[in-house]
Amino acid sequence: MSPERLARVRAMFGRGVARTRPPTSQDLARAAARSRREAKARTARMVSRLFFIVQCGVGAAVAWWVATAGLGHVRPFFAPVTAIVSLGLSYGQRLRRVGEVMLGVAVGVFVGDAFVHFFGTGAWQIVVVVVLSMSVAALLGAGMLLTTQAGVQSVIVTTLVAAPGYAFTRWLDAVVGGTVALVFTLFAPAAPLRRPRQQASLVVGEISEILTDTVRSLREGDSDLATATLSRARDSESMLDEARALSAEGIAVVRFSPFRRRHLPAVQAIADLLEPLDRAIRNLRVLVRRAAIATWRDEPVPTGYLRLLEALAETTSDISRELAERRLPTHARVGLHRIAEASAVLDPSSGLSGEVMRAQIRSMVVDLLMLTGLPHEEAREMVPESMTHTAEES
Repeated sequence: MSPERLARVRAMFGRGVARTRPPTSQDLARAAARSRREAKARTARMVSRLFFIVQCGVGAAVAWWVATAGLGHVRPFFAPVTAIVSLGLSYGQRLRRVGEVMLGVAVGVFVGDAFVHFFGTGAWQIVVVVVLSMSVAALLGAGMLLTTQAGVQSVIVTTLVAAPGYAFTRWLDAVVGGTVALVFTLFAPAAPLRRPRQQASLVVGEISEILTDTVRSLREGDSDLATATLSRARDSESMLDEARALSAEGIAVVRFSPFRRRHLPAVQAIADLLEPLDRAIRNLRVLVRRAAIATWRDEPVPTGYLRLLEALAETTSDISRELAERRLPTHARVGLHRIAEASAVLDPSSGLSGEVMRAQIRSMVVDLLMLTGLPHEEAREMVPESMTHTAEES
């Protein structure tokens, strides 16, 4: 083994031993900051769901009141339960799923009541009733929710026998609960319209912080920070998944509720940003992975390229702020164009890692320009060709 290779092996093992060291004050500070972020995220999640929680409570009470005061039912169990289950579904699913819940209840109640009338209740009756009611639901072309509801309701009917003359009032209670849920859905909160933009802002802000930590790990040669940043970049996909879900929810709200239709253009505009944002995160992961390799191997990266990363982090932070303020981040185009022009200059001293990072910076500039509202062709034209022949993606 050559002396150079032996030195690299020793350095590798040395870093491995260093990772087992007792936690430093810096490690504890990072852990405390992470705990604060998690607590803040959980609190924000609870606050964001407060309207839904109150809506479920009020909806259950209204369904109970309609079934008791309006229809004269003694114990309308299915009315508040169906209301809560239906309100718990996403806006895009409520109309179809409420129908499935009510049909499932109808099948389960009918099969259960008919079977109990002839054969009574017991363990073997439950087996037969569940299999029979779920089979009937499946024959009717039901989805899994309807089929499951049929089985659940048949068990309830089999074990809790209704008083004479009240058996099929349970299906009517389910209709009341589902109807109340649909009426409540018309008065959708504004939160599903704001949250897609807020989540998009958080994703872009996360990109900025990851770029900032990447630069710091390269400047300080901090392999631990490089590893943590790479892990954070990989985890950013979950934030984008949440943005997609929130966007779909927002579109469903404006299409379902007549009181929110005017917000469709704004919600659709945020949905259109998700594709370039997805590409930006993919390019970010490649960039951070190559930066981590450069840090692990002590491979120098040109100072000019580090300045490009810093400028990109600053610009993405501006984009995040403008999105949070409900503005299209058109002001960021100037900064992105400057980064694109600077990234066209190849540093002859750069190694493989530096060139991969430069190429990813250029690709991210295209993606971020599209976030400012430019079509792909215009965004690509704002990134000039390199001064030397280099293989790159844009």
